[in-house]
Amino acid sequence: MRLLLTFVALLCLPYVAVAQSLTEEEIKQLALEAILENPQIIMEAVALLEQQRNAEQAAAQAAVLQSQRDSKENGPNAPAVGNAEGSATIVEFFDYNCPYCKRAANDVKSLLSADNDVRVVYREWPILGEGSVFAARAALAAREQGLYEEMHWGLMEMRGRAEEASVLALARSVGLDVDRLLVDMDGEEVNAHIDQSRRLAQDLGFTGTPAFVIGDALVPGAIPLSDLQGYVSEMRSIE
Repeated sequence: MRLLLTFVALLCLPYVAVAQSLTEEEIKQLALEAILENPQIIMEAVALLEQQRNAEQAAAQAAVLQSQRDSKENGPNAPAVGNAEGSATIVEFFDYNCPYCKRAANDVKSLLSADNDVRVVYREWPILGEGSVFAARAALAAREQGLYEEMHWGLMEMRGRAEEASVLALARSVGLDVDRLLVDMDGEEVNAHIDQSRRLAQDLGFTGTPAFVIGDALVPGAIPLSDLQGYVSEMRSIE
C-alpha cells in the first residue's frame, strides 16, 4: 500500500510541488522503480483513480438530480402519460429507432396498466440518425393536436426504422392533420424539448437509450417489468 500511495502521489502531485526536492527525471525513476519492485501497483493505482472518478461522477449526478428534479418531472414542455397525480414519477429518455427502447416500451405500458398511481414523463432523445429526429419532432408536434400518446405508442410499435415516409403514414393513420404537423414540427417548444433532453442526458451521464430516472436512481438500459416495479416501490418507501 505504501508503494501504491507513493506511486499515485508521484503521478498526481503537480510538478511545482516537488520541484524543489526532486527533478523530473528523479520522479520518473522513483515511479519506475516502484513498478519494477511491485508490478501490480499499476493496476492498483488505476483502480484507485477509477474509484475517485466514479465518486466524483456520482456526486455530480446527485447534484443534477437534486437541482433539476422539478424540471425533469414537472416541466411543462415534457409529455407525460399515466396518472397526472401519481405518487411515483418515472422519467424515460428514449429514441424511436432504438430496439431496446421498443422492448422497454412494452414493460412501461404493462407497468401503467398494472399500477394506476404511476406517471411517466417522456424525454425525446433522438440519437440514432435523421429518422429518429424526424420521429421525435413529429411526436412532440402531435401534442398540438392532442394525439401525442397515440403517436408515441404507434412509433414504438412500428416495424422497421422510423423514417419520414413511415412516420407521416402513421400520423395520417392516427388522425393527425399532416400539413399542420409539418409546420408544428419546427416549433420553438419542439426544439427546446430536444435540446433540454440532450443536456439532461449528458449531465446525468447517460450514454445511450433507453435510460430512466426513478426517484434518485439512474437506470441505464432496458430493464424488465419486475425491476421497474422494484424501483417504483423503493421510491415510494423513501418518499
